[in-house]
Amino acid sequence: MEKYNVISLFSGCGGLDLGFRGDFQFLGQEYAKNKFNILFANDVNKDACLSYKNFFKHDILCGSILDVISQKGLSTDPFSKNIDVILGGFPCQDFSHAGKRLGFQSERGNLYKAMCEVITKTKPLIFLAENVKGLLTMDQGNALRTIISDFESLGYQLSYKLLMAADFWVPQKRERVIIIGTRKDILPKFEFPSNPQIKWISLQEAIGDLEGIEEGKVPNHYWSKAKKNKGQGNTIVRKENPAPTIRSEHHGNIEFHWNEKRRLSAREAARIQSFPDNFIFYPSTSSAYKQIGNAVPPVFAWHLAKIIENFLDLNLNPVN
Repeated sequence: MEKYNVISLFSGCGGLDLGFRGDFQFLGQEYAKNKFNILFANDVNKDACLSYKNFFKHDILCGSILDVISQKGLSTDPFSKNIDVILGGFPCQDFSHAGKRLGFQSERGNLYKAMCEVITKTKPLIFLAENVKGLLTMDQGNALRTIISDFESLGYQLSYKLLMAADFWVPQKRERVIIIGTRKDILPKFEFPSNPQIKWISLQEAIGDLEGIEEGKVPNHYWSKAKKNKGQGNTIVRKENPAPTIRSEHHGNIEFHWNEKRRLSAREAARIQSFPDNFIFYPSTSSAYKQIGNAVPPVFAWHLAKIIENFLDLNLNPVN
């Protein structure tokens, strides 16, 4: 197939979508265009949708995924075309070690079921879901088993693996669970390849050039003025290492720069998440921090996309 049609759910500002689309630069490296064609994207956060629209130049439906499924207020059916791939970083805060770990006791914790609904409606060849490491241990592993069972009941074979973003050329020690489902009547079960053996990228390599640039001289290069305290997000990053996980719920408590004079800027956080410098976040620095922390690192997503593209090409076009 020349193109694989994609529906993107819980899209945020578009980190996962950018990785699957490709065609961007990061730290001097070209990330080529992939074969994925994003037909529809949705998120509930207005600021994230604004950033998404301004970068991708195609629309994203801003509103509740539940309204999308019921097609409330929609003039066209977003599920009417042939869909090959569904992407969904369903909300993860309630499975996170850093959060309250409410899991299925919260409305957000059950939003993966909305992804199940879309899969039922569109019957894609493959889907990818992304979530936090805490999903593995939530309720002694029962939360993950429930999610896997619900996805499998739709006619899919499931594989999952905990991956480290730093192993995929992202300057951040971010661990995420990647769940991949393949339609059992068409495709074999997806097998994750071995993690690449690479040298991790240090913060000096990733953001060292921004240290001496005056605040506001490049887009999103503004930083929180919150004072240092004993709360989360008050660590001082080390320039010789990748960054710790950039979280969405920092508010003003984004980590301190290694120079100890200020906190990391939103642009530095975006670099740590592997966003290209021409990706601008709107409308404010506090919102930018949250959007960046919620995102899937685009370079990490690009490598996942390339693995999935090769898997689909191999199994759908075996002669080639």
